[in-house]
Amino acid sequence: MAYLRVRVTTKARGAGLTGWHDGTLRLKVREPAERGRANAAVTRLLADKLAIPPSRVRLARGGSSREKLFEIDGLSEDELMRRLGAPML
Repeated sequence: MAYLRVRVTTKARGAGLTGWHDGTLRLKVREPAERGRANAAVTRLLADKLAIPPSRVRLARGGSSREKLFEIDGLSEDELMRRLGAPML
């Protein structure tokens, strides 16, 4: 299991990954941060980018925060970072 820190911008014009900053993936979604809609959109976006089912992406912390921690089941940290194009240290 791998962990991924993300910072989310909601109600954006488009959805997608916007880059990395201090080990945190920044992304944006169109959905507003109400009734879990943005969290569900982030889960779907991450699953799509990682080419895995959404059921393997779980919000571990930060349900009502812009800063979130996701658990990614079935991928190593290295494989997770490779699939997301993380900068190598």
